[in-house]
Amino acid sequence: MGQSRTVAITVDDLPYASDTPKPLGLEDAKTAMAENKKMLRVFSQKHIPVTGFVIEQNVERIGNDAGRKILKTWINAGFDLGNHTYSHADSNTSSVDGFEQEIIQGESTIGPLLRSVARKPEYFRFPYNHTGNTKQKHDAIATFLAARGYRLAPCTIDNSDWEFDTAYVLAIRRHDHEKATKLLVDYLSYTAAEIDWYSKLDKQVFGYEVPHVMLLHDNRLNADILSSLVALFEQRGYRFVTLTDALKDPAYSTPETFITKFGPMWGYRWASELNVKVSGSDEPDPPTWISAYVKQTLAGSN
Repeated sequence: MGQSRTVAITVDDLPYASDTPKPLGLEDAKTAMAENKKMLRVFSQKHIPVTGFVIEQNVERIGNDAGRKILKTWINAGFDLGNHTYSHADSNTSSVDGFEQEIIQGESTIGPLLRSVARKPEYFRFPYNHTGNTKQKHDAIATFLAARGYRLAPCTIDNSDWEFDTAYVLAIRRHDHEKATKLLVDYLSYTAAEIDWYSKLDKQVFGYEVPHVMLLHDNRLNADILSSLVALFEQRGYRFVTLTDALKDPAYSTPETFITKFGPMWGYRWASELNVKVSGSDEPDPPTWISAYVKQTLAGSN
């Protein structure tokens, strides 16, 4: 029997990610509640353990009551919540002190909610996966996180879902059903290609397929097509595991000392740490029509 394929699902930007360049507001609360309900229904029905990463400012923007209600729904359903900073701050452009305050303020809602069920925030994910663009900043923030009891939440697969989501929402608002349908098909195709590509990358680095950590965002696109996204993993024989279980693999004990201003997936970071030569030249890119559609649509609305 071959090695079991496993994946941990993580969802960023709770309680909801902005679907357009405009920041979230109080008017988005109803949408946020509806889309989270759809996602949680699929995760619960499929018995998929999930860790959601919260932006505290997003809680405030849709209204503290609505934001807390959504996050409490996640906890009551048995899912975990992690810290994604207060304002989705970029460590590249933040001072160490400023970023530490972002981490502390990021606990404002999730801290009390988790304590209410005898837990505490355990995982932290850097916005943009920017883990520190200088050694001094990288090491100082890592030390601060460890002192507060956090573990870094890595990710090994991403599918640029935020880019697809922006186009998807714009198409729906324009009643452009043809483009919305095409986008869903292309999104699933691209996600499948990324799953396969990153699996190949990890095998190149370690000689086996590491338990994956999938990065998704809390948005309308994923809420509408989540069952089909889950099916991509099921069709490939993946078993869904907790983030904690995924990180037990020895690959995740690889020293995390890679300094970069970019936010690559962990396969690239591991390759650099272990001096394994890999090329990302054949990694699939999102269809070019997606960004062109967004640009054209937003230009036409001005």
